[in-house]
Amino acid sequence: MATITATPARTLPALLRNRAAAKLAALALVALVLVPLAHARWASGTWPDALTVDLSGPLTDTSDWIIDNRDSHPLFLYFFGHVSNAVVLCVRAVYLALLAAGWAGVTALCAFVAWRAAGVRLALGTAAAFLACGLLGMWVPTLQTLALMAVAVLASVAVGALLGLAAGLSDRLDRMLRPVLDTMQVLPAFAYLLPVVLVFGIGVPAAVLATVVYAAPPMARLTALGLRGADRGVLEAVESLGATSRQRLLTARIPLARKELLLGVNQTIMMALSMAVIASVIGAGGLGDRVYQALASVDVGAALAAGIPIVLLAVVLDRVTGAAGSGAPGAGAASTGRRAWPFALGAAVAVAVAGRLTGRTDWPDAWTVNIAEPVNRAVDWMTGHLYTGVPVIGGTADWAGRFTTWVLDPLRDGLQWLPWWSVLLVVAALAWLIGTWRTTLTAVLAMAAIGVLGVWEPSLDTLSQVLAAVAVTLVLGVATGVAAARSDRVERLLRPVLDVCQTMPQFVYLIPVVALAGVGRAPAVAAAVVYALPAVVRITAQGLRQVDPAALESARSLGATSGQQLRQVQLPLARRSLLLAVNQGVVLVLAVVIIGGLVGGGALGYDVVFGLAQGDLATGLVAGAAIVCLGLMLDRVTQPTDRRTAKGA
Repeated sequence: MATITATPARTLPALLRNRAAAKLAALALVALVLVPLAHARWASGTWPDALTVDLSGPLTDTSDWIIDNRDSHPLFLYFFGHVSNAVVLCVRAVYLALLAAGWAGVTALCAFVAWRAAGVRLALGTAAAFLACGLLGMWVPTLQTLALMAVAVLASVAVGALLGLAAGLSDRLDRMLRPVLDTMQVLPAFAYLLPVVLVFGIGVPAAVLATVVYAAPPMARLTALGLRGADRGVLEAVESLGATSRQRLLTARIPLARKELLLGVNQTIMMALSMAVIASVIGAGGLGDRVYQALASVDVGAALAAGIPIVLLAVVLDRVTGAAGSGAPGAGAASTGRRAWPFALGAAVAVAVAGRLTGRTDWPDAWTVNIAEPVNRAVDWMTGHLYTGVPVIGGTADWAGRFTTWVLDPLRDGLQWLPWWSVLLVVAALAWLIGTWRTTLTAVLAMAAIGVLGVWEPSLDTLSQVLAAVAVTLVLGVATGVAAARSDRVERLLRPVLDVCQTMPQFVYLIPVVALAGVGRAPAVAAAVVYALPAVVRITAQGLRQVDPAALESARSLGATSGQQLRQVQLPLARRSLLLAVNQGVVLVLAVVIIGGLVGGGALGYDVVFGLAQGDLATGLVAGAAIVCLGLMLDRVTQPTDRRTAKGA
């Protein structure tokens, strides 16, 4: 009996010594005090009106003032106006230069750049990609997108490099910029559109500046990472030779950070292309505008004809910048020697000049292939045979309807049924288990700010879609990542598929799901799953492959089966990578769920789209702020604290 009565006394201190249990116990004590007070003061389950601030009036007044004074106030005339004009002039100059070079000249020059970066195979692939853009009848929109991209990427790289330089050389600035870059990294692209539209209106300047704000953070992060990770021995050797701080920067730190800088350029280009397509909603033009118009009219064929060039551009730009960042010389350039490249460049310029002199700069109409009609016929066939009424398994629309009825609706209704304080309590528990009191406070305040903004229920609707999409993504992604990690053959088969999927902009994923499942919340979730899946698969597979071989060998020597090795060794040791996969899956899913407002996703995404389409900037800005808070909360509850300082772009 004595032993039995002493067991709880010994168990409780031992339990409290467990870090997670101690955190939950402290949170439970706080909840015991605050929850009764909150329930007595605000008994309603939903967010209380007394804690809501109506910002529609001030935001409407602000937007009206900006619109009324956009053409007369000195701030707009002498600052924003000059910025807008400079952007328009730069984009137009690049576009006219591309038009002057002609289709043959642009193709030849881009193939030359690819040859110098990675060799003959990529040069041929680049030429084929640009020719395919012309064959699809998208040559002019492709040039418009390239012109927008060129200006946006140069500005993003310049801004990001300056911020990264400041953060890399100053600990104080690094601490100040880190939370800003953290926040910017988790924001969905749609959240960047409304503020720039408010200041610059609809058009190219707003699209370019929104792209710069979205694409500059990875360049800043990687620049700072490269400068801070420079070899200390080399820096000390340069300093011992009497070099000044400026000389050390130019001759040692920047050259040593070359790989990170080029990787930053690569990531900036990919994010800029993604944002340039999304910015078609605010008048960016180019390929994104064609996709947006086709989606609005549910013309899948036209959307695919514009979507394929976007994918081709993404793949080509990713391969060229990735090859440049690897530091390995192109195979073609290496084999023909350093003296060959001037002749190759001269040949590319000669092709451009010849096309200009012969008046054949425009893509010939006779060389255009119309794929919209056959694609739409195929879509009609799928709609008639796969959309609904398929024996036994049902059609894609039936699956979407069942997923909405059995998963999305109960999850949304359940979240909206929960008392508001219980939602905050769950957020606090998750954030504190994985982080610190600072991350917990940030997550709780971000979630509470959503209620203060008056969009509690739409935000929970969006959250339900994110949770459902993340659950499906993790099940499929972890299973596929495990298969890729345990089989080289599976990994080789998946690599090209993941490469293509990972380089596609978010807009493109809406095309197939609209064709197969119509519009609604389920298609938006499906597009989010497809978009986030490649990152989860890659991170999972990489984490499992990096598990210490000695640990696996030890498990085998003890007679562990393959399944036991996976469950008891690989998965526990790859915990950090798995948590990273969850975090990235959540961030990527949120980005597409918001864009799903274009295809019937509703909730916050619909409010943003409505605000942009109707000029109701108050509704759009409130929804955009709620998206920011939701993204910040989700990032904090899925991001381990010990990874935060080393997190890359």
